[in-house]
Amino acid sequence: MAQTKKKDSAPPTVQYFAAVLRLLRERAGLTQDELGALMNYTGSAVSAVETCAKPPTDEFIDAAEKALDAGGLLRSAIKYLRLERYPAHFQGFVQLEQEALSVSSYCTQLIDGLLQTEDYAREVLRCAFPPLTEEEINELTEARMDRKALFDRKPMALIHTILEESALRRELGGVDVMRAQHAQLLQYAKLPNVVLQIMPLKRAGHAGLQGPISLIESPDLITLAYMEGHGKSILITKPDEVGVLAHRYAMIRSQALRPDESVRLIEELMGEL
Repeated sequence: MAQTKKKDSAPPTVQYFAAVLRLLRERAGLTQDELGALMNYTGSAVSAVETCAKPPTDEFIDAAEKALDAGGLLRSAIKYLRLERYPAHFQGFVQLEQEALSVSSYCTQLIDGLLQTEDYAREVLRCAFPPLTEEEINELTEARMDRKALFDRKPMALIHTILEESALRRELGGVDVMRAQHAQLLQYAKLPNVVLQIMPLKRAGHAGLQGPISLIESPDLITLAYMEGHGKSILITKPDEVGVLAHRYAMIRSQALRPDESVRLIEELMGEL
């Protein structure tokens, strides 16, 4: 009964993968232990995936693909299984982000997730309430780190990020975590496809006071706007509404420090730690 409840509560893609794995295994005339041996896994590990007790890792999928000679059927699920590691409200944005020509974000409370170090991301997730389990924190951190593939993707994506100075000053995880985070921001700022700007605290009034926002330019040159908070998200597609937010973002961009000034401020804040 417990296994049935776990399977029913698993994301649909995980359930589908489990069913296909079981079908291919049985068609090959293998027990869970026998398949596990071919994959260098235990039979219990195979059982955990087939009963949806644990989602399959990329490594597990590759091993099962080879052991069952699945012709790409299992490996093709990796993209969709990765999406389900993200919170439900964020999965649509991740799909758009992976294919975007450009991603522009204005962030207020925290460093943008795309720019976070692994340690900083863990500290952010540990602040969640209700609290997350350590396993959930690990899964969400890994998923967040996977988004960084956007930096090296071809065709190259253009990434523009505006951070509030207050986010840089908030010492999540302590001095060492923040120093490493600042150092990573400086490295990203050197990339040819990244523009990083800081909104200084001394600019008390600016167009971003209404909250964070992200703009995504799709491969077919359509701009979309995305906003989220407290586990909810809004994707705006109407051209007139997107236009208003794009103009607002442009104003925020013009009011923030220039990229070279932003780098100097990050260096100063890093030196104060």
